[in-house]
Amino acid sequence: MSRAVLSLGSNLGDRLGYLKLAVDGFADVLVAASPVYETAPWGVTDQPDFLNAVLIVESEELDHWGWLRRGQELERAAERVREQRWGPRTLDVDVVSVDEVRSDDPELLLPHPGTPDRATVLIPWLAVDPDAQLPGRGSVAALLEALPQDEIDAVRRRDDLVLR
Repeated sequence: MSRAVLSLGSNLGDRLGYLKLAVDGFADVLVAASPVYETAPWGVTDQPDFLNAVLIVESEELDHWGWLRRGQELERAAERVREQRWGPRTLDVDVVSVDEVRSDDPELLLPHPGTPDRATVLIPWLAVDPDAQLPGRGSVAALLEALPQDEIDAVRRRDDLVLR
């Protein structure tokens, strides 16, 4: 059994529709889907705000590479174009962690190296798993507490938007 945490983001076109596309694409393995959150862009700031969510998924057939490939298939279905690092996108599916798997392969770094610094991942993750642990880094709640308050406050829950 493989259990993964996936981070979703969209800031182009039908943002909620693209997140729902990902939820539908993982429906057969979906354990939990977080609420939707809205956040300002990070890295390249001259772009629309993002909608973000986290999924917890489980499968007997998929390993960490399987989760990556499945996420990439959904990004292709959303017609994602990779023109600029941290640039705008229809759909981004990041593999945050898969069980206790560690990978330093440049194509799939696990756990995802940006996770400890991203309230956009930590907050939705805690919403569906309050006891979450990031392998090698500890409690997700403690990682969130270590972030500056303004970064935490910038993640706005959108209860008017529902994934399923």
